[in-house]
Amino acid sequence: MSSRADARAWIRLACLVAGLALASCARADPDALWNIVHGKCAPNQAATGQPAPCVAVDLAGGYAVLKDQRGKTQVLVIPTTKITGIESPALLAAATPNFWRDAWAAKRFVEGYAGLPIPREDLALAVNSIDGRSQNQLHIHVDCLDVAVREALAAALPDIGPRWAPLNVDLAGHRYEAMRLAGDDLTGDPFKLLAAGDAAARADMGLETLVVVGVRFPDGAPGFVVLADHANPAAGDYGSGEDVMDHRCKVLAPAG
Repeated sequence: MSSRADARAWIRLACLVAGLALASCARADPDALWNIVHGKCAPNQAATGQPAPCVAVDLAGGYAVLKDQRGKTQVLVIPTTKITGIESPALLAAATPNFWRDAWAAKRFVEGYAGLPIPREDLALAVNSIDGRSQNQLHIHVDCLDVAVREALAAALPDIGPRWAPLNVDLAGHRYEAMRLAGDDLTGDPFKLLAAGDAAARADMGLETLVVVGVRFPDGAPGFVVLADHANPAAGDYGSGEDVMDHRCKVLAPAG
């Protein structure tokens, strides 16, 4: 057994002994999210109409919403079918739902935990690369955007166009490719947009990380900025788009 496997085994045992929450122990078991959604949330929803331990399950839409243990507000949007992660060819199939749109709609749960409305420009969605994640079931992080990232992105917004192009500022220590999407709802699927617009990314989607940030353009119209980065584990970059988030939600703190 490898040292990583040894560590996972010990952490899993510690979780069981301590009786820790399911989502917390998910970091030890790479199949924990799948087991929670497939083994508990979806069957409970089908049998009783109650999604526990998830906060919501949409059987027709094919996804569940689970409160993450990190932070007060973060939720995860997880398919109810087996999709390992960003590298899965299923995500590029025409019939696959746009889970990003569902993740944006899950903003209401983040607002519920925050206890107040969240401006669109303060919210982010993220999927980590295969090297930057702990779980082998696709999950989209939904939570507050880091304050410094919001300010840097707002300054760069006039230069972001409708096609993929390098962003001229660092965001949480990373340089992303960026493109803009118009509209109040996230109708475009970032998985498909990245694969269609970047042949190199499509050839190795597992090393890609994607982030979506809600914005208001200079004319006041609502939209989104989609960010993509390629992991480079040899250089210590594991492709964790989640880095742009702040699970403490300082962006919601009153000014001053």
